[in-house]
Formats: sequence, structure tokens, C-alpha cells
Amino acid sequence: MKLQPKRIADLGRIVTGKTPPTHQEHNFGGDYMFVTPSDLNFKHYRCQQTERTVTDEAKSELPNQFIPASSVMFTCIGATIGKCGIAVDECLTNQQINSVIANDETDSTFLYYLLCHSVDIVKALGGGAATPIVSKSKFEEVQLLVPPLREQKAIASFLAAYDDLIENNHRRIALLEDAAKHLYREWFVYLLFPGYEHTATTNGVPDGWRQTQLGQMLTLKRGHDLPSAERVDGEIPIVSSSGITGFHNEKKATAPGVVTGRYGTIGEVYYVQQDYWPLNTALYVCDFKGNPPAYVAHLLKHVLAGTQSDKAAVPGVNRNVLHRIPILAPTKRLIDQFAEFAQSTYQQIYVLDTMNQKLSSARDLLLPRLMSGEIAV
Repeated sequence: MKLQPKRIADLGRIVTGKTPPTHQEHNFGGDYMFVTPSDLNFKHYRCQQTERTVTDEAKSELPNQFIPASSVMFTCIGATIGKCGIAVDECLTNQQINSVIANDETDSTFLYYLLCHSVDIVKALGGGAATPIVSKSKFEEVQLLVPPLREQKAIASFLAAYDDLIENNHRRIALLEDAAKHLYREWFVYLLFPGYEHTATTNGVPDGWRQTQLGQMLTLKRGHDLPSAERVDGEIPIVSSSGITGFHNEKKATAPGVVTGRYGTIGEVYYVQQDYWPLNTALYVCDFKGNPPAYVAHLLKHVLAGTQSDKAAVPGVNRNVLHRIPILAPTKRLIDQFAEFAQSTYQQIYVLDTMNQKLSSARDLLLPRLMSGEIAV
């Protein structure tokens, strides 16, 4: 495979995004995605959904900043330099993102993988500042080795097959999570549990249920410190307030586990299906009080969702405050019924997550070899 050095500017037109005036409400809430670095993630290489959207009015004000579908977006400012994504529709990005609109000699999907492969090269241009910046002019001049269009398309198709499988698995995971969440809400919030038609209630409490506190159903404990310098590569996941953030060779808790953020990312609940190390930024359930962990995970998700609107009630997510939150506890039979379903969904999610880790590892192993021509497609 013959590789030719080309500047990014030789591969397409570069557009730096811009944020519409935020004080003008008519600019937001429309049909166009407004992409920021937080919308670009490793679950989806195609950017299909954003936190905010913009309107036709914003487009009329910033026509030169809108980019077409298939444009490749690359974050060039801040700690997230190198986050990439492919736009699935016409959209606008903020000023932290430079986008490349591929020309006729460049395959846009290949360009995405080429930029992913070249993140360290671009990062080096940002300097050692607290807020590194790679300007548009610097970004345009980055020189990369590029094969002919035919090989570009072959490489892109090969690597995209991995990412398509990963995205499909993430969609399946989301459906499984939603199914369990909706069943919990139907049974234990709306009280439409099996047999509810024939169950008497007293003051809104079904017979056999009881009013209690969260601390009677579980005990939360602060996670354990583990400085980076003391971590040893292993297979034990380190679970922080934002989920699994690394691996260690020693465990502090036995699976299955239920973990939530103590500060940082608050409100998320993680169900861990292997022995793990809960980090000090998290709280974990150290005693399930005889309740199935799969049920406890959904109970905690529901409780935390209800407290997020009143941060003063849960300052920094204090476990003692959480323990005192009043809840309605169903019968053991219903708990066990729900747990059987929830555990089945968690097991399927674990299989899909494991598959995605293997797919990601294989893709990341192949990427540099395909780009260098070491492996031919």
C-alpha cells in the first residue's frame, strides 16, 4: 500500500464551530444538533444525538459554521482534545471543535479513523498550557500519511464493521436497561404489580407492603482510596462515581455489587458482576439485608432519581442521609419476582459489555497496523 504525506487541509475543508448567542432563546430547541465535546463519546462513533439543538434562526446567523452529514468532528481545545465523531446529519458544533468536510479524494469514515489514530500528534501541538489549544491554522497543517481512495474505503469498511457491532450492542444494552426500569416503575411506583386488582390497600399501602427507610433495605459504605501510583495491572475493575475507570490486581468487594457516586457523577448506579474495588469517590452496598442485589440496584436508582431535584436534601450524597429516606417496601415474593427478571437483563448486559470490550480491543489493535500498511485489507 502506497502512503502519501498530506496535510489535513489537503483532505477536506476545515470549519471551526461557534456557539450562537445564548441569551437569544430563539437560537435553541430546533431540529439541528448542536455538538459539543461532551456529545462525542466512545460508545458511538457516529454522533446521532446531542444534549442541545439549534434552530433555523441559528443557521441563518451562522451559515458558514454549519457542517453537512458525514463531516468528521475533532475536539481541539481543552482536556478533551482528540474526541472525534462523524456527523449523521447537518449540524452545528461549538468553537472547541474543528470539523473536516472530506473532499472527493478522501473517504470520510477513513478520515475519522485516521484522526483517531493521530490524536497524539495533534495533542502535541496544544502545548503544556492549563487549557491546551490547537488552532485551526495549526490543525490544517498537520501532516499525515494517507493511502489512495480505494484503500481508504477498504480500511474504513473493515474498521467500521467493528464499531457497527459495538453500537448495535450499546443499543441492545439501552433497551434492556429501559425494560427493567419500566417494569420497576410499573410495579413499585405506579403499584400495577401482578395481582394488584385483588389486593386491598390501606392509606395507599397495599396489603403486605410496609413503609420503612432505605437503610432497612441496604447499607451503603464509602469506597476505598487507591492512588494511581499503587495500582497494579490486573482484572479487578476499579469502580468510581463514573463507573469502571481502570483495573487492579486486588479486590475490596465481592460480586455482585451495587455502586453509586458519592460526589462527582451523582445519581448514576452501577451493577457490578465481578469482584471489584469501589473507589473513594463512590458509595457501595456492603450489606443487602437479605434482598436480591438486582432489586437493590433498581431501588437505589429510583431513590436517587427522586433526590436529584433537591440537592439540599442529599448534600454531596451523604450515606447517612440516604439511609433515612422513606420508601415503600413490597412483599418478598414481588421483590424476588422482579429480581429474577432484572438479574436476567443484567446478565445479558454483562455478556454484551464483555463482547464490546473484545471488539474494541481488536479494533484498537488493528487500527495502527492498517494505517501503517503493515496489514493489508
